[in-house]
Amino acid sequence: MGIIGDALSRAAQAAWTRPLPKSAGARLRFLMKREKGSTKSVAQRLGVSQRTVQRWLTGEHQPTGPSAQALEREAARDWQPRVSAEAQRRSAQAGLVVETRARFGFTAAPGTTDDGRIRRIAEVLPPDVSGEMWAAWRAGDEDRLSELVGQGLGYSYFQDRGRRAQGLDVTLTDIDYIDLGDL
Repeated sequence: MGIIGDALSRAAQAAWTRPLPKSAGARLRFLMKREKGSTKSVAQRLGVSQRTVQRWLTGEHQPTGPSAQALEREAARDWQPRVSAEAQRRSAQAGLVVETRARFGFTAAPGTTDDGRIRRIAEVLPPDVSGEMWAAWRAGDEDRLSELVGQGLGYSYFQDRGRRAQGLDVTLTDIDYIDLGDL
């Protein structure tokens, strides 16, 4: 996942009541349980061969590098699903807080500037955008996440929640950093 998806993952992890298992073996056993014992399903999720997963399970090899990162990412995605779902539901109702430093491009009425500018913004996204962001995160669609953050900040910050700059279209083009969280 990209920078926005990773920020949403961190926001979901902030709600956890127990930490993610530390060892690769414990993470692998957790994924095996979630996939009902299917080494093929776990291998597809991790982007490795089924035989590699079988070797990890027997202790013949240990995941390293990108495989270890994929194992951590996939285990984190499924860890404490009810706790994460509740946190997502709350943020979809109240809106996500986004803090970012990024370059924003604009499409507006003739006679106005459309030059991209780097801005540091901390703003609450509208609840409907927050709900769509969680759906795009679950689907793994980073492009849609970027579009939604631009749309949400366009409405909340640049249009002052609909009170000015009607017709302004904001695009998020270059993110220096982004942090997402609950109110």
